[in-house]
Amino acid sequence: MAHSHGGDEMDMGSESGGHAGGHMSVFNTNLMEALYSADWTPKTVGAYAGTIIFLIFLSAFFRVLLAGKALLEARWLDAEMKRRYVVVQGKLPTSEQLSRDDLSKRVTLTENGVEEDVFVVQRTKQIQRPFRLSVDPLRAALDTFITGVGYLLMLAVMTVNVGYFFAVLGGTFLGTLLVGRFHSAPGEH
Repeated sequence: MAHSHGGDEMDMGSESGGHAGGHMSVFNTNLMEALYSADWTPKTVGAYAGTIIFLIFLSAFFRVLLAGKALLEARWLDAEMKRRYVVVQGKLPTSEQLSRDDLSKRVTLTENGVEEDVFVVQRTKQIQRPFRLSVDPLRAALDTFITGVGYLLMLAVMTVNVGYFFAVLGGTFLGTLLVGRFHSAPGEH
């Protein structure tokens, strides 16, 4: 049989409304809210405003990074596709084979007044792009950096400080307003 000792002990399940550790997810307006470390705790209204401005710029910078990555990906894909163009001059056995293919069609390509007959071949399945030492390490480093900035923004929001939260949203708005048209990759946020 369980018994109480005059209310001196508290059931762990009921502590802070059911949240372990006494931390409730309720927004606060504390101006002295630590950000990233105890050393970064604004002590004045000016320091808090500086922290808010930093978060706005960090959040906008995050959007710039996403737009920059989208532009780089498009540039890398264009460079890769340029290496795959095949111009067919005259009648070759390969061209005859392509002409019978349902997924290809013969077209005339005109560039700077020069006309050439080419075949446009439709791809039926997704191909694996090869590992490229000139692209893939840079892509991995950029993704890692973008992820780090994203986690810093997440940690700022997780302080549940209203000012920090709206600073991240404001920076997202500002960044998207400035460079959002360059980042249209579906599924990324």
